[in-house]
Amino acid sequence: MPFDPESLRFNEAGLIPAIAQDATSKDVLMLAWMNAESIARTLETGRVTYWSRSRQAFWVKGETSGHVQELVDFRYDCDADCLLVLVRQTGPACHTGRPNCFYRAVRDGETVELSAPV
Repeated sequence: MPFDPESLRFNEAGLIPAIAQDATSKDVLMLAWMNAESIARTLETGRVTYWSRSRQAFWVKGETSGHVQELVDFRYDCDADCLLVLVRQTGPACHTGRPNCFYRAVRDGETVELSAPV
């Protein structure tokens, strides 16, 4: 059955959350947003393309940093309201220079940093 992006459930701004996961290590790298056009671009080019809410523009991951995300697999959840993109990540995924964006944790009521920038 052909994929129909119209079957996805976008929010009122026309966006859907996309979780990026390393295809090899299975580490969760980041969460960003996609719209119908960024999904189409991602599937067409194999370079993961998000929608930047702050810049109101397309954001090809790694376009300026060189820390690209190459698409390995594109999935969506049972409610069709969240995406999972399995990627081959080059360099750190987080703009802070860390391997992923989830580097802070709450332990015994305190915030701790789990990793330093690479």
